Amino acid sequence: MAKQLRVGIAGAGVLGRLLAWRLSRAGHAVTVFDPASGPQAPATGMLGVPSSACAAGFTAAGMLSPLAELDNAGPEIAVLGWRSLALWREVAGQLKSEGANEPLFQQEGSLLLARGSDLGAAHRVLNRLKVDPALTQHMPAPQALDRAHLCALEPALAPDLNAWLLPGEAQVMPRAMLTALCTHAPGVWWCWGERVERVDAGVLHLAGEGPVQFDLVIDARGLGAKPDLPLRGVRGEVVWLHAPGVRLQRPVRLLHPRHRVYIVPRPGDLFVVGASEIESEDRSPVSLRSAVELMAAAHSVLPELAEARIVHMEANLRPALPDNAPQAIHAPGLLRINGLFRHGWLLAPALVEDALQSLDLEPAHV
Repeated sequence: MAKQLRVGIAGAGVLGRLLAWRLSRAGHAVTVFDPASGPQAPATGMLGVPSSACAAGFTAAGMLSPLAELDNAGPEIAVLGWRSLALWREVAGQLKSEGANEPLFQQEGSLLLARGSDLGAAHRVLNRLKVDPALTQHMPAPQALDRAHLCALEPALAPDLNAWLLPGEAQVMPRAMLTALCTHAPGVWWCWGERVERVDAGVLHLAGEGPVQFDLVIDARGLGAKPDLPLRGVRGEVVWLHAPGVRLQRPVRLLHPRHRVYIVPRPGDLFVVGASEIESEDRSPVSLRSAVELMAAAHSVLPELAEARIVHMEANLRPALPDNAPQAIHAPGLLRINGLFRHGWLLAPALVEDALQSLDLEPAHV
């Protein structure tokens, strides 16, 4: 049995909440500090909210697509992501057993789509799966779909697309999951409206209040960890659509000349349309060009979206290190996890599990 510790966590995004949930279940006394006003995402209007007002995890679509990420990521990301799929399924099951009543996790596979002009990019992803033993050992093979099979699987999709089913891929419902991780974390003390200015071993320095000491501190602030880490913000933009009667059972990703465009169905006839990566730290609302390109791509894939209504648009920044790879730094009394880039939801459970094991703080299985 690991020693019971007083743990202070800076940041209540995906990593911070998941760490708090797991550590509290292991019996540790956990306090979390975050500048947000509360555990839920702020209400959004048509233009959304400034990215500084909520964690990037609230804006994300929540796709768990380790295979599709091979378009622009190494096999180590895919393997970690595949581990996280099983971990998120366990977390969602435990939260449901503890009273969470909203959908948190769905695993129906996903679809990789390409127009004829973009077949080269699709084959590049698929070929990596065939030649890398680390991937073939862990992941099921994609299944090419002819027009009849695509129509049977997802009748609303444009029939002229090249399509592959990526079995086992999934999605989490970000807003519901982030809220549930707070609601069902027994004994965690959530300190909202508290910004951590600096993190040292065993000490969190709070803005306007000074230092607070713990046995272990964890820095999960994302971009808030600048300048301690050489981070940059990578902009992501999403459009939320309401389309009653339009049916899509699983997330789809279109290999597009300019963007990695995805469409993710959500409960309540909602669809999240987004692009995964824009190299900019601009926090302003979604631009006209991005909105037009995203919605045009979505309409070309799912023609029935023509009469969808725009609910709102959001832009947010994800933290990335120079090599775009996540990093966990351990020292006595200190753990830093950062640089998840666009893979926050995809990688968080596996990174948390590895970090807790390395510190001999692995809680009981969820």
